[in-house]
Amino acid sequence: MPLTKLQFRSGVNKDTTSYTNEGGWFDSDKVRFRQGLPEKIGGWAKKSIYSFLAPCRSLHPWVTLTGTSLLGVGTRFKIYIERGGFYNDITPYRSTPAGAITFSATNGSSTINVNHNSHGAVQGDFVTFSSAASLGGNITADVLNQEYQVTIVSDNNYTFTARTAGTSIASITEDGVLNPTPVLANGSDTGNGGASVAALYQVNVGLGVAVPGTGWGAGTWGADGWGEPSTLTTESSLRTWSMDNWGEDLLLNPRDGNIYYWDTSSKTLGTDRAVAISTLGTDAGTPTVAKQVLVSDRDRHTLVFGADPVDAIGTQDPLLIRFSSQESLTEWTPTPTNTAGSLRVGNGSEIVTAIETRQQVLVYTDTSVHAMQFLGPPFTFGINQLSDNTTIAGPSAAVAVDDNVFWMGYGDFYVYNGSVSKINCPVKSFVFDNYNLNQQQLTTVSSNSKFSEIWWFYPSANSDEIDKYVIFNYQENTWAIGNLPRTAWLDSGIFELPIAASTDGYLYFHETGQNDGSTNPSQAITSFIESSPLSIGAGDSFAFINRIIPDVLLTQSEDETASVDFTLKTANFPGANFSQTNTATVQQSSTVPVAQFTEQAFTRLRGRSFALRVESTGKDVQWRLGTPRVDVREDGRR
Repeated sequence: MPLTKLQFRSGVNKDTTSYTNEGGWFDSDKVRFRQGLPEKIGGWAKKSIYSFLAPCRSLHPWVTLTGTSLLGVGTRFKIYIERGGFYNDITPYRSTPAGAITFSATNGSSTINVNHNSHGAVQGDFVTFSSAASLGGNITADVLNQEYQVTIVSDNNYTFTARTAGTSIASITEDGVLNPTPVLANGSDTGNGGASVAALYQVNVGLGVAVPGTGWGAGTWGADGWGEPSTLTTESSLRTWSMDNWGEDLLLNPRDGNIYYWDTSSKTLGTDRAVAISTLGTDAGTPTVAKQVLVSDRDRHTLVFGADPVDAIGTQDPLLIRFSSQESLTEWTPTPTNTAGSLRVGNGSEIVTAIETRQQVLVYTDTSVHAMQFLGPPFTFGINQLSDNTTIAGPSAAVAVDDNVFWMGYGDFYVYNGSVSKINCPVKSFVFDNYNLNQQQLTTVSSNSKFSEIWWFYPSANSDEIDKYVIFNYQENTWAIGNLPRTAWLDSGIFELPIAASTDGYLYFHETGQNDGSTNPSQAITSFIESSPLSIGAGDSFAFINRIIPDVLLTQSEDETASVDFTLKTANFPGANFSQTNTATVQQSSTVPVAQFTEQAFTRLRGRSFALRVESTGKDVQWRLGTPRVDVREDGRR
């Protein structure tokens, strides 16, 4: 019988049964489609040997006037500027409450108790002490005069763990493990730290996971069945940072917090902190709270979304958009001689995010999408609704590619290309049936322009952190799925390779090499793709397979002995499991290693249908599948 070509439809389809999807791919991990054919994705390597505190949720690159490449890195604890592999903390300080600060310690303990009335700190906040005197004994002035992360006792008291003088706060992990040597108090540590202790409190830390609301009315109204409490929105938002450039300087905003400014030319990395824009001028109408900040590139207005109105500074309106006067960071109160002003979105309960395209800014609320455009005087900006009953998973779930915007909603994927429409997705049920709705705000997206891909990273049903991804190739209209913990992703551009943040506190260059660089030495990336079953005739006959002619290209593989495994599996009925290897009987599955020049491999398999699985588990392997062939013949009806 002639050899049979194994030609499968491009893309993964998991929303039909495997048997219905005959001729297609049914499952994958660490695999993409390019020109219709599956291949292993590229590897990754650490951008820096240094890590940061807590998972990163926001990345923003830019280049200074002197040609220095900088990268903003936002976590729930800190905001950093990465340069040359070092993470420079620019987290803003908040106002320090008045009142004396005193310390006390217990003999034999490294826990220092701090009394500061109405300190305003929350669990996990950071404070830097100065001008403290020694408590006596081991708790010297140098030990006290450092940055510490605090544990709250009451509104007037908190504690921290004393550590060796001159050690970095970055050595403290999010779970509270103290890497530097703790300093224990001894019997003479009885002082109060001096009469002139000063404390600089950083802005309150945010949440690492969202806190879901409960009861009637919690969440997006109407998102679930009538009379059911919604599971979709939250009482407390995840900490994300929005960042954009004002020239070579950086604007930044912790969601539902103040708007801050980092002056690249006048500030020193490693020493200075970002400052509130309200401190840059004298305009009493400068906003002090927002959900997002963005600079309109075409007309040079600073836009803040979900801001406080000019006549009620400090009171946030979650649907209000405010904009500064053109070419100004300090003029916010509208006058006849400037272009400052505001707009209010008329649909939804809050602004979730805003995405700038070449022609306009798309504004998403929890129930609608709007287009905001520069009109010029006297109105400056106008806004119109594009779609209602349209959802978005979170503030980082949308990405612009030229004038197209792609995003993930509650149960659907969307695209805006002049109008809003749903994207047909053959893995939609697979994704959303195993999706943690309580942690939907974690969802993040980026383009991978080299491969014409959109990557969404999301938390699966049993995870409170991102652990899975789904890829959409917008040129070839194909989808792929897999597992990878990436909390933020930045496409190539300013940096030659894509950069992604992982849950381990490191940044990684992606699409480089073939291995997982999260360990030293690096380790193999397990990748696979598996087809749906192929049957003989109408599926009422048995097939006998005795040979496979592989067709795989091992491109860029660093190991000359690199290989991938081809596995053929047979089954007798659609609902049956694939038969397993049994040395006492005829082998019902067959796995063969295939190298670059493997000509053929012999098997002895029998069944009504068979599936192909291609998998690599070794280091230094990069593969691309072609069109393998099998020697298959009908072998009777029983």
